[in-house]
Amino acid sequence: MLFRRTLRTSAAVLALLLPFAAACGGDAQAESPTVTLTVGATGWKVEEAVLKYAHLDDTPYRIKWSLFQGGDQQLQAVRAGALDLASSSEIPPVFAAADGSPNFEVVAVQKGATLNQEVVVPKGSEVTDIAGLKGKKVGYVQNTTAHYFLYELLKRAGLKWSDVDAKPLLPNDGLAALNGGGIDAFASYGTSIITAHQQGATTVGSGRDILSGNFLWSARDSVLKSPAQKAAAADLIARITKAYAYVRDGHLDGFAKVTAEATHQPLAQAKKDLADAQAQRPTQARTVGADTIASQQKVADAFTELGALKEHLDVKSFWTTALNADLKKAL
Repeated sequence: MLFRRTLRTSAAVLALLLPFAAACGGDAQAESPTVTLTVGATGWKVEEAVLKYAHLDDTPYRIKWSLFQGGDQQLQAVRAGALDLASSSEIPPVFAAADGSPNFEVVAVQKGATLNQEVVVPKGSEVTDIAGLKGKKVGYVQNTTAHYFLYELLKRAGLKWSDVDAKPLLPNDGLAALNGGGIDAFASYGTSIITAHQQGATTVGSGRDILSGNFLWSARDSVLKSPAQKAAAADLIARITKAYAYVRDGHLDGFAKVTAEATHQPLAQAKKDLADAQAQRPTQARTVGADTIASQQKVADAFTELGALKEHLDVKSFWTTALNADLKKAL
């Protein structure tokens, strides 16, 4: 059933792409995809890997994957015209749109796990909880989930942002500073947290139950103006959902091996993390709705309260339902 649905989706996308191929002239050119999507990935190219693993990577359009350390950098690339489609948490689009003139819109939501979103301290640290961070140097990845959950964790511990010496750092730089004694704690996510634990770090706070699990697909305006690119974007987002369904359907061990090799962690740990993530919140796409917009508005309001945003931001100004119909069909 999954295979038949994929064939129908691919046929629909191919129908849109064929006029572009014919316009190029020549049989050799017509046989090659003429539409390209440049797509961002964070940490490692997990979306590219899961599509290949589930045998769903033979798309009738070309994908150029670009790797970034965070969703914030992906949105910067979209703003610069270097990326067509960005994947991020709810936070990066807020800051990318804060100047009031974004060239992108949020087109879909991918539900996902909120594991490996933590505040960690180095091996041997005497700090055991968030309250113990008062007066300490705390690194965090600015304008990302780490920024948000660190702020919320400090509030819950009765601390203000000014009670810590907060230092914005990229994931790799934060790891180096944590291990080198430059900071006392680090708020980060994904592979950087996995690596930190491998190096002896311990967890003092988690964003697991603070974060919504809404991960956003943001498309550059030019994508929505191109019928072929728009159809390709919907197809790609749907394929990723189907690929994870394939993983959950008895193929978890194999993808755990792929993950372990890419993230340089023991296979047993990779398998546990993957199983836990899919059990907590299966990775799957959904269309834009009022509830997903409201969820991001709550996050934006928190950053206004923090002072990271200079004024109130109405997030619905950069959300669109333009991809909803195509995505529903593709799913």
